[in-house]
Amino acid sequence: MFTITQDMVMDTLNMFAFLAAELTVLFLLISYLVGVLQEYIPPAKIQSILSGKNGRGYIVAGLLGAITPFCSCSTIPFLKGLLRAKAGFGTMMVFLFASPLLNPIIIGLFAVTFGLKVTVFYFAIAMGVSIIAGYTLEKLGFEKYVKETAYIEPESKGCGSTCGGAKKAPQSKWMKIWKSTWADFKKVLPYLIGGIALGSMIYGFMPTEFVARIASEDNPFAIPVAAVIGIPLYIRAEAVIPLSAALAAKGMSLGAVMALIIGSAGASLTEVILLKSIFKNQMIAAFLVVILGMAVGAGYLYQFIF
Repeated sequence: MFTITQDMVMDTLNMFAFLAAELTVLFLLISYLVGVLQEYIPPAKIQSILSGKNGRGYIVAGLLGAITPFCSCSTIPFLKGLLRAKAGFGTMMVFLFASPLLNPIIIGLFAVTFGLKVTVFYFAIAMGVSIIAGYTLEKLGFEKYVKETAYIEPESKGCGSTCGGAKKAPQSKWMKIWKSTWADFKKVLPYLIGGIALGSMIYGFMPTEFVARIASEDNPFAIPVAAVIGIPLYIRAEAVIPLSAALAAKGMSLGAVMALIIGSAGASLTEVILLKSIFKNQMIAAFLVVILGMAVGAGYLYQFIF
């Protein structure tokens, strides 16, 4: 019988407070930095870099994702910046898939915990599927499922560059970026709070013993079950690898562990809710299909090879 304990409630509340503070700071910081970059890097330059011509843009987008230390939720403000710069749709999707999965923190912990062979396998799968998925979604015309409002720069009220004389122009520029960042944040705040609340409850009330039991080596459906569990189970990059190692020690198959890591790192529930401010339902469904397919495929392939 499942019993709610005081520790579970405290874990849930602590996780909610922690994620709310962390993701708020990350969203504002990354959005502001993206705004600053847009001041100095013309949209045409971003378009040329991530144009996808001759496949170069897709590879660059994947490598950009690999060097950015973003979790799944932190990727969203950067994605908004790419949309407004009118970067190629396929390359944007490659970045969206690759950035949280190839987070340098995850790769480093992977190498330490599971060894170099497993890390290379994980990197190759995440990078390869991200590029193929981005290219395929673009060719299938999924760009039409991006909401029109996602391309629009938020309006900000306040004085322009002439307010207060020439000496105050730089300050006005930074304030304009901040007001745009804040307007963006207010738009996604309901999605952010809702996602954090749901993710925190799942984190606090889902025992690791239960996860290990239903995804054990004896269960032929352990890998898809682990992939599905991973999505609502929002876990920080620093915690997903140690937790997976602990679950493996409790009896979870290593293929299921791989599926859990990809599902959790690639598409947290909070990220999916945030994506509703950018994508229509068809695009969100396609996003989830890609992550689940990658997680399940990598899990079975891992079990077969290793």
